[in-house]
Amino acid sequence: MTLDNSRRSALVSLGALAAGTAALVAGPSHAATTAQIILPGAQDLADLMGRLRRAPRRRDFKTVPMILQQPGFWDDEALKEIIAYRGTRKQVWDNTSLAGPWLNLMRNSINAQIFAFEHKDFLAVSATHGTAHLALFGQAMWEKYELAALAGNGFKTNTLATPKPAPTALARNEDPASVFGPVGDTIPALQERGVVFLACHNAIWEVTAKLLASGKNPDHASHEAVAAELTNHLIDGIVLTPGIVATIPELQQTGFHYAA
Repeated sequence: MTLDNSRRSALVSLGALAAGTAALVAGPSHAATTAQIILPGAQDLADLMGRLRRAPRRRDFKTVPMILQQPGFWDDEALKEIIAYRGTRKQVWDNTSLAGPWLNLMRNSINAQIFAFEHKDFLAVSATHGTAHLALFGQAMWEKYELAALAGNGFKTNTLATPKPAPTALARNEDPASVFGPVGDTIPALQERGVVFLACHNAIWEVTAKLLASGKNPDHASHEAVAAELTNHLIDGIVLTPGIVATIPELQQTGFHYAA
């Protein structure tokens, strides 16, 4: 199925275009299948997702430095769009534990905000670092660098980045087997509902250090080159920051409520 530009524009103007950053990069077919997940009337959120779709993501690095000093090394345009979000209800989650309930908590927060409090434009942002950051790398990196060894028990593969078939229609919001229930505790499902996942350059650098220390460096590459490869293989829709702990106060300054 394809969706031409004229229809895409019409959907955006109606506030019905799919909101996930996964949908923003996955192409027209994916966007068409998720058009019901954002509530009609959530225009600020739909507009933000449109701008994020158009914001560039550089994923062709050869090397990256330890400390990023130039905006070209992170997703500066996309990050600025998030910081400047016009919606009045917005929350930033400080997510650090891969095995913790972080995806579940964000899903529950979104459900209550949009269905109970009727804040249709509610924006949840995952400030992802620590072991939780491993979920932001594609499966190819999990296999090449044996990231399961860093992930701990229960994570032989990156299951949190694997979508699960589930109903997405808003009319199914009371169905536990829909994306509004526990089956929706995946990164792709939350992205489709408008959650933005931020990546941390510092976390990437530190993961790289652990890989090199343990001898998991099949290409015998430099620290700068391995960190670049991991950066290039962030899953679709992720917004790369120069550092999460520094980005959180930037979000708080513009009204994002902190949650951990």
